[in-house]
Amino acid sequence: MSGDQNALVVGIDIGTSGARSVAMVPDGTIVASGAAKLAAFSDDHRDPVGWWKAVRAALGEVLEAVDRRRIRAISIDGTSGTMLPVSADGAPLATPMMYNDPVSDRTMLDAIAAHAPKESAAHGATSGLAKVLLFQSVPDVFRVIHQADWLAGHFTGLYDVSDENNALKTGYDPVARCWPEWISLTGARIDLLPEVLPAGAPVATISAAAAEAFGLTPDVILVAGTTDGCASFLATGADRPGDGVSALGTTLTVKVLSDRALFAPEYGLYSHRIGDMWLAGGASNTGGVVLAEYFSAERIDELSARIDPAVDSGLDYYPLTKPGERFPIADPNLEPRLTPRPEDDAMFLKAIFEGIAGIESLAYHRLTSFGGPKLGSIRTVGGGARNAAWSAIRARKLGVPFLTVRSEEAAAGTARLALAGARQAGVL
Repeated sequence: MSGDQNALVVGIDIGTSGARSVAMVPDGTIVASGAAKLAAFSDDHRDPVGWWKAVRAALGEVLEAVDRRRIRAISIDGTSGTMLPVSADGAPLATPMMYNDPVSDRTMLDAIAAHAPKESAAHGATSGLAKVLLFQSVPDVFRVIHQADWLAGHFTGLYDVSDENNALKTGYDPVARCWPEWISLTGARIDLLPEVLPAGAPVATISAAAAEAFGLTPDVILVAGTTDGCASFLATGADRPGDGVSALGTTLTVKVLSDRALFAPEYGLYSHRIGDMWLAGGASNTGGVVLAEYFSAERIDELSARIDPAVDSGLDYYPLTKPGERFPIADPNLEPRLTPRPEDDAMFLKAIFEGIAGIESLAYHRLTSFGGPKLGSIRTVGGGARNAAWSAIRARKLGVPFLTVRSEEAAAGTARLALAGARQAGVL
């Protein structure tokens, strides 16, 4: 089967509102896709049965569009920090806690703060480790696992395996590649944590029950997945040190592929291990949220047509909606800078564009200052990527090539991991 160009792999993404799935051929081309809304199956986004039904529906659309016998591997991503306690057969034993659900028990949070190294991603009320401390007292608990782990278990029957990316906020050490000893000092039971494999590593062949349910061959393998954020990065096609991806959504997020791990917790900066490289990034409070404070989407389009992106406005803005910044400046009291305001709205919008582009440039320089590679290229995702004037301003400020995004589907990034796992397992 090696080098089989007719082979297919499947990537599955579960997000806060629904599930998406793609089928991909070995050259990275997507040949089928499917989607399902969580609301179609459950009124509660914390309902794991709803998660599974949405995944099954999205995957079903893909399977109807391809020859199922060609599928070699499947991989799944989930929302980072979403966790649930399960029995040995995978039955949920309590309502899951989502990625943004905080643990309120101060004793648990203090225990983590006292023993976790400062660079660990396990700090904070929404961390995976805080949720382990909360869930470990549930009667008959077998493991406390991540959303992606639980969904993958439906294909293998294994509910005790995770990946290095989902495990990061649960305290996993991606440098030493193990659950560190300090975790037990917090009172957490290490025996309840899953085995951790590298993202993209083969996990197991599909169970007989899942193969029959989906009409797949019994040699299909499940590949260790990742978080939805990492999957979105991989989907763009970025694959070399220095490749950056900027997400221009409600907020600005920058990520770069690095040949070394970067950690700066004061900036909210952590690194996920991807193969032999590291995905490092940070999130600013600037972005589309600032634009929306002043202009409608229609007005932005109208004003953008009047902007000359080649000439600088001369205004020095730091666009924020309120005081406080996370990255590239860590200052909870940093004041927005949006004055003086020109009488011409097009000039005001241009200055905001320039200000956000300046923050983006500073963010990438910050990553370099922490030991990351020099930025070599940028791919852009999110609504802001479609604004030509803003893109031209960013290109002028950042001074690196802007490359085409291969896909904005997180499921495509997970499919890329499935390709890697299939090749490692020798089924592709």
